[in-house]
Amino acid sequence: MHTVVVGTSGVTASDVLAVARGGARVELSEEAVAALAAARGIVDALAAKPEPVYGVSTGFGALATRHISQELRAQLQRNIVRSHAAGMGPRVEREVVRALMFLRLKTVCSGHTGVRPEVAQTMADVLNAGITPVVHEYGSLGCSGDLAPLSHCALTLMGEGDAEGPDGSVRPAGELLAAHGIAPVELREKEGLALLNGTDGMLGMLVMALADLDALYKSADVTAALSLEALLGTDKVLAPELHAIRPHPGQGASAANMLAVLKGSELTGHHQDDAPRVQDAYSVRCAPQVAGAGRDTLAHARLVAERELASAVDNPVVLPDGRVESNGNFHGAPVAYVLDFLAIAVADLASIAERRTDRLLDKNRSHGLPPFLADDAGVDSGLMIAQYTQAALVSELKRLAVPASADSIPSSAMQEDHVSMGWSAARKLRTAVDNLTRVLAIELYAATRAIELREGLAPAPASQAVIDAVRNAGVQGAGPDRFLAPDLAAADAFVRGGELVDAAEKITGPLQ
Repeated sequence: MHTVVVGTSGVTASDVLAVARGGARVELSEEAVAALAAARGIVDALAAKPEPVYGVSTGFGALATRHISQELRAQLQRNIVRSHAAGMGPRVEREVVRALMFLRLKTVCSGHTGVRPEVAQTMADVLNAGITPVVHEYGSLGCSGDLAPLSHCALTLMGEGDAEGPDGSVRPAGELLAAHGIAPVELREKEGLALLNGTDGMLGMLVMALADLDALYKSADVTAALSLEALLGTDKVLAPELHAIRPHPGQGASAANMLAVLKGSELTGHHQDDAPRVQDAYSVRCAPQVAGAGRDTLAHARLVAERELASAVDNPVVLPDGRVESNGNFHGAPVAYVLDFLAIAVADLASIAERRTDRLLDKNRSHGLPPFLADDAGVDSGLMIAQYTQAALVSELKRLAVPASADSIPSSAMQEDHVSMGWSAARKLRTAVDNLTRVLAIELYAATRAIELREGLAPAPASQAVIDAVRNAGVQGAGPDRFLAPDLAAADAFVRGGELVDAAEKITGPLQ
């Protein structure tokens, strides 16, 4: 099994994906263990002094003015975890919780938190045992960390609350720890706070969304190319020299992908046939511009994620010179903004895909295709309601594009008076990515059927490879009306599993 070694300088996106989705094992580097011990020595020295230090010998948030005596400090750390584990609503997905835990461990291992090495090792042991704390949908404002979600994870380390075992059953966390030979941790000064104070949930969801969208943007280029073919559009607008004079990298990449898919097609360039036109509609002609802008948004979001993956997010932090200082690095604004930005790009990509689908189904704009791609229009409705489903998904995506980060609800008696709502931005982006997949699946379903109805003209070899693969995957072609939902589900699985891009790349080579 793949092993990820956590050091003091952060982790990579591929590390997060390996642990969250691939079940990779986690190990602490010798450097990390040494840094943990050194920082803990500083915290222990401060804890022994009479002067109050936030998070070490004081209360938290609006209660930070109270100095806590030594005999109550272990109770203080237990209490912050118990009281902050206040999430509600549906359970969060296993991969999100694993990413959340792993990224918290990343910051702990930086040597800036003051957590003991044995606590960090227990975090790794829980991940390696396949134990997943029960974390709920609601409870984070994206500031002072993803507090409630991280608290539910810390509760598991203490042997309290509920968790899911590797077999998928939910049991008391103490039982699961015992079954895997893991001793619950007894938290000491600052450790409870250090386990809760990070942007780890929103960052984990950003990393996974970036991976999913990287694949979906390639899928969108393929479905756009198929729609262009089905509409007898021109590929001249994809010429590299046209995109070189507006040098947005994403635009050039999308145009190149579409051109590669369309190479060798007999369906393109029929503008002066029976239904002459000077230019294709925007949804066809501007496909690279819209998808390209989204690709560039991904690039910006990836840069933010890389910076955050290299960060140590906690409050207070232990500095190399021995100081323990309060700060505001836990604020989720940098991550929240790009999560919202991605939701906007996703909504627009889905919107332009839906417009192409609608054009394929309209006999007045499809340049010779039957109404709704029906076998016997009037008796058959064809893909009429498939487009309704697509429109409903796009409408939902537009609502999900409303930014969460523009909102802020003060908390903690106005001490935490401006919050990022980054967790909420991440949660709605996950839904948006799911819905984009479905929208592209419907465009794929319509475009492949439309191409097959263009008798006498051969599609591009890459397009034919996609058609053959999607038919082999159980998505049926043209014909009389039938129960459509299974076909759409099969098309969704085809896109979601990466088979669409794989089929095209067998002819084109790697797409950008």
